[in-house]
Amino acid sequence: MVSATTDSRTYATGKRKTAIARVWMKPGTGTFTVNGHAIANYFDRSTSVMIANQALELVEAVGQYDIVATCHGGGKSAQAEAVRHGISRALCEIDAERRTVIKRAGFLTRDARQKERKKYGQPGARKRFQYSKR
Repeated sequence: MVSATTDSRTYATGKRKTAIARVWMKPGTGTFTVNGHAIANYFDRSTSVMIANQALELVEAVGQYDIVATCHGGGKSAQAEAVRHGISRALCEIDAERRTVIKRAGFLTRDARQKERKKYGQPGARKRFQYSKR
């Protein structure tokens, strides 16, 4: 779901596994908050911060937008990728010429891999109970 609002904010939704990120972007000084915290304080690992900023670095827009993101579901790593997906979609909504660059990097593709469910008669999704011939 991507839509632009009238108060110069752009909204986009990013997803990864069961993590969902709602992202609002508006032109500004580069403030980046996730669930009410600064991005560096919310994500424990610097890798997650880097992943969330990848789309902005790709189009050289770091520090040009104020970003507010709310995440729920999944873990911190999946939430970082969901934020990246949402930012990528919002950047395409703001400027359609950026779409080819962002799409080529693979940031617009939703990673649809999910945890496979456990099946009956087995201890897990793929594992079988030990077979005993005798």
